[in-house]
Amino acid sequence: MNRFITASPSRRLAVNPTCFHSLRPQLLTRPRCPPTFRRPTSTIGADKTGFIDIAAEESLLYFDNVFPLKTAIYDIRYFVMRFDKRSVESRVKKQCLPRTLQTSADFNIIDIIPRLKDGGAFVKFISQNPAEIEKQVQAFLKEKRIRPWFAPFTNVRSFMVRGKPWLEDLYRFPSPKLRVEFVDGPELSQEALYALFRRYGKIADITLPPPGAKESKGAIIQFLRMRSATSARNCLHGFTVPEMSSIAGKEGGVTLRIFYESTIRAHYIRDWIVNHPRITLPILAGIITTVAIWVFDPIRTFFIRAKITRSLHFFENEYWGWVKKNTVDRFKFLKTEELEDLSALWEERKDAVGQLHSWLAESEETFIVVQGPRGSGKRELIMDSVLGNRNNVLLIDCEPINEAHGDSATINAAAAQVGYRPVFSSLNTISSLLDLAAQGVIGTSAGFSQTLENQFNKILQNTGAALKIVALEHKNETERERAQSDDEYLSANPHRRPVVVIDNFLHHDGHSVIYDKLADWAALLIASNVAHVIFLTNDIGFQKSLARSLPDRVFRTVFLGDAQPDSAKRYVLHNLDDYAGRITADEKLMKELDESIAALGGRLTDLEFLSRRIKAGEPPRHAVQEIIANSASEILKLYFLDGSEGSKRKWAPEQAWYLAKRLAAEDSLRYNEVLLHDFFKDAGEDCVQFLEQAEMISIVTHNGRPYAIKPGKPVYKAAFERLMKDKVLKAKMDMISLKAVIRRETAEIKKATEELNLLATCDKKSDRRVTYLVKKMEASQKKVEEAELQTLGLKKILSEEF
Repeated sequence: MNRFITASPSRRLAVNPTCFHSLRPQLLTRPRCPPTFRRPTSTIGADKTGFIDIAAEESLLYFDNVFPLKTAIYDIRYFVMRFDKRSVESRVKKQCLPRTLQTSADFNIIDIIPRLKDGGAFVKFISQNPAEIEKQVQAFLKEKRIRPWFAPFTNVRSFMVRGKPWLEDLYRFPSPKLRVEFVDGPELSQEALYALFRRYGKIADITLPPPGAKESKGAIIQFLRMRSATSARNCLHGFTVPEMSSIAGKEGGVTLRIFYESTIRAHYIRDWIVNHPRITLPILAGIITTVAIWVFDPIRTFFIRAKITRSLHFFENEYWGWVKKNTVDRFKFLKTEELEDLSALWEERKDAVGQLHSWLAESEETFIVVQGPRGSGKRELIMDSVLGNRNNVLLIDCEPINEAHGDSATINAAAAQVGYRPVFSSLNTISSLLDLAAQGVIGTSAGFSQTLENQFNKILQNTGAALKIVALEHKNETERERAQSDDEYLSANPHRRPVVVIDNFLHHDGHSVIYDKLADWAALLIASNVAHVIFLTNDIGFQKSLARSLPDRVFRTVFLGDAQPDSAKRYVLHNLDDYAGRITADEKLMKELDESIAALGGRLTDLEFLSRRIKAGEPPRHAVQEIIANSASEILKLYFLDGSEGSKRKWAPEQAWYLAKRLAAEDSLRYNEVLLHDFFKDAGEDCVQFLEQAEMISIVTHNGRPYAIKPGKPVYKAAFERLMKDKVLKAKMDMISLKAVIRRETAEIKKATEELNLLATCDKKSDRRVTYLVKKMEASQKKVEEAELQTLGLKKILSEEF
């Protein structure tokens, strides 16, 4: 079951049995080659200083695992390798660099410098975008998985050199342990050192000197692999750490000097046992963990299983229902008749309900996604109409998990969603204090406390185990089923699988780890045929998040829009209870109700709000006007005016105002037409996506692509129209938009002026280019003059109107 929970199907790698022939040893066939065991002079530089001269426009790329690591003075592997410059250059270019990059005009190799002792090589190159070159090379090496003959279990890797490597040829050989000295700056914390060194390989330990120690400032970093240590030393030696934020505050401004630290073997075992108390603390932590698993995991699985099957919900028990029907219900003489069955509201969604039923009855599994705007009734449709008669259903609501503050609250919220108990979240605080005390004594964590990610994984692991138990409850009912394996039984009986409903998926931008873990866990349930999984989301970008977890399946998607006017009217009347009779009997009130629903739209949350206001005694027309006014104030505060949240917005006020003006006059806008407007020239598609996530607009898709933009809620259409009638607000926002136009066109004029000045210094001038720039400047100047003229009129309105 651990394998089932912790391995993601999207990350299962196919092992290629073909032997890797790259980086083969080449025998010395040319008689005039220098001896193979000679130390090449390029290792320490032409001027014997041990440093590589780097110009301002040049960069260094370090390739690891190109040569064998030299761990002693004599190494037999070096006698079968060729180290002449031509051989090294040919090996690196042919096997470590993509051909498309070598032919690129933005990549020019200046020199290739081998680093024999550390088993790597430096490539000095010129490029306008070194970071992009590093990404391309790393992607190429990750795809090719080049493994040399002398290290058949490790791949060739590449990193950008950030420091000033020291290519000394002293008799100091590589070691997995590095000694880092801090020069001209304060000491770095373990967090900062981990952030700098972790990219080169897994770190076993980071040791800092105790406070007040007389030794020089420094730290010891122990890598699990020697190759990781050599890469870190060659890439970070001489690197000046920029200022960064950490738990200890602002850190940085210090230069790193990195050396290999030899491992002392004398009396190692005895000293480790006698002087290190960490030998007892991890054992104690392991014992506590083992006991907790043996004792509490079965209990937690039982409670999760009870939540799935609802066996502990006493008031839903069929025996209690019979007792209640024949006792308490007999004394209810005055029973209110329902206006209409609530299922009539879903009359227009019968096709969607039928489609979902058919998908749940099929054995071929993939994610089922129900996408629709917030408040469109996704959960009610699934839980009542689709899964109302199904017994084994688990609902996980992501909203309370995301809105929880702190790790303990998040774990408690996640545990409550699946019925995971006991939780002992308060003990995690005590464990953290024990770890903190242990870290002060022994310099490292003892492993008592667990991270949020680990605890969340444990909850999902127990939930997966409970789901599998529920799915296999009826397996041994027939002889044929007893002969089947678990996978065969679950594939042949899709109706036996429980259903997991994950609501409010991608509800917020934060907590991406929670969403990723849920998606990976759901993919495991699907791949193992343990459960059906239904995602409910209002984010149109769900494909990108779910595709990472289940890349080889096509998702089954149902879109739920707003209710039609007739269904919306029935829904409102149903919620009015006894007050509905007064509405239906009054023709004027019914007309007002029809007009109110037409203005409000079919969003169920808005319809419920309208019902409550009418039940409170307000006429329908007055109630909907209040709702529109509140929506207009909400739009003004959230999307237009600069407030405390202004710095966090990822769109400009003029962009939101442009969409509001257009949507006030039109029901929908063409998606690509909006992107062609001047306000959306720079990262316009991202801005539109952010406004859609903020629910100001909604993006309608067709054949998988966005093609139209509509108001985020139907009531926003009327709210936009109300805002456009406010002369002062309209003048203010139009002035902001005109100022944005002036800024943009002024920048265009400045850019054209700079180019004209540059062309004036050239011997050969391009008359056509000059003419083009002049015309462009004239067009921009005309726009600036028109904008300033309109601004004068708007200022007059602002000075005269309240």
